[in-house]
Amino acid sequence: MEYSIKPQNQRTIAGFHLVGPWEEKVKQGFEQLMAWVDGKQIHPLEWIAVYYDNPEITPPEKLRCDTAVTVPDDFTIPANSEGVMMTTVEGGNYAVARARVENNDFATPWYQFFESLQKDATWQFAPKATFEVYLNDGAVDGYWDIDMYVSVERK
Repeated sequence: MEYSIKPQNQRTIAGFHLVGPWEEKVKQGFEQLMAWVDGKQIHPLEWIAVYYDNPEITPPEKLRCDTAVTVPDDFTIPANSEGVMMTTVEGGNYAVARARVENNDFATPWYQFFESLQKDATWQFAPKATFEVYLNDGAVDGYWDIDMYVSVERK
């Protein structure tokens, strides 16, 4: 899979922190997020999912993720936004790859991306969260175009 190394600024995000199998929790989290964004008339900069664990090591019931929107740094969570948290995604060097997800198979592009990165002679994984940014509304289009971000550092 083709990717490039790009410096990223820190992102401020607002949304929901979830724990459990990603196949269930990410969908649930985005349903909550869409209801909150629509109900509070939030104007997101990006739609994003942040993953904090390695699913090959962490049991499914302990996997952590955030379903969120990127917001301006001075954003304030509106009143009556129960369960909504605000945090940041660290900046730094990230390997970035674009993929089209069909049949809701988000895992395959990620596995392909990680496999490509493991072969890189210059860069290695850095101990930070990974994330994906959604470029379209897959519920409408029938597929998802995403940019995948993995934090890297020089070997």
